Amino acid sequence: MTESTSLQPDETSHLDALPDSARRVAALLRERGHAKPVVMLPETGKTSAEAAAGLGCSVAQIAKSILFRRRDDDAPVLVIASGVNRVDEKKVATQVGEIARADAKFVREKTGYAIGGVCPIGHATPPVTLIDADLLTLDSLWAAAGHPHAVFNLSPQELVALTGAPVVDVALRESA
Repeated sequence: MTESTSLQPDETSHLDALPDSARRVAALLRERGHAKPVVMLPETGKTSAEAAAGLGCSVAQIAKSILFRRRDDDAPVLVIASGVNRVDEKKVATQVGEIARADAKFVREKTGYAIGGVCPIGHATPPVTLIDADLLTLDSLWAAAGHPHAVFNLSPQELVALTGAPVVDVALRESA
């Protein structure tokens, strides 16, 4: 290891305390230069509301990862959306082609994570990824870190940099 990536003893014990999937995410984040730790929630963070309650932040600050299946080639399509937004599947389809819902088996196979713990990065099969434009209006976000109880903090700009994904309008807006 180089000097800049070597772990201090307390960092090593923190990593050892994480579940395997969260430890893998923590290592990947560190490799990509992200300095903030993976945090374990005492309760599940499977829903945006549960994660926000556990973190003491707004539901909007939860960057939820929703996986779809592209119909024409079965490619995984990852939408990272604000926890308060419902994803408009028609808007997503306009960006990537016709999509379908992904079942738990598809999610696990394509991402390597269980539903509720899908991280924006480190997928088994690299997905087509879109980021909800509403996330860029916030100062701080929390995203899943590979396990339903694991999350990490980042800025919207860090999310864009980590994923390399385009920022688009994917939110369902009610007609007036």
